[in-house]
Amino acid sequence: MTRPEPWLRGALPDVDPLLAPVLFALQQAREDLDSHTAGLSTEAIWSRPSGVTSLGFHLRHIAGSLDRLTTYLLGRDLTEEQLAFLHAENEPGASRDELLADIMRELDATEDVIRSLDTARLTEPRTVGRKRLPTTVIGLAIHIAEHTQRHVGQAITMCKLLGGT
Repeated sequence: MTRPEPWLRGALPDVDPLLAPVLFALQQAREDLDSHTAGLSTEAIWSRPSGVTSLGFHLRHIAGSLDRLTTYLLGRDLTEEQLAFLHAENEPGASRDELLADIMRELDATEDVIRSLDTARLTEPRTVGRKRLPTTVIGLAIHIAEHTQRHVGQAITMCKLLGGT
């Protein structure tokens, strides 16, 4: 029997129901990436059939964007290291295990931050990027979930094209 998706497994203990959907989406990303990338070689992960963006880029971008968006969620500016990672996201070479380890580490860190959010402060302003575009704590939290899922969807499509499970 197939396990239900995270949002169908019941409430999360000690998590406000307003924030639980973000954590459900991140858990779904974890599970989907682990299962769909199984069996893919490093060569396949960085291949670009028909010139499309590589699966490796999407995996590295998921890790990097989680880190960057969580930094903005905390009200901080990006570091030079984070900007360098952004500019290197398309550089091939990392294996599936290395890429997934980076994603899982960033998911852990992001989930810790989401769990610690004070729901009384969800409308508190935040800014994003060099242009300091306006948003809110809840806006960023939701964007973290939807942006991650967007790239997971692209990654799953690439996995299917590449013959992953």
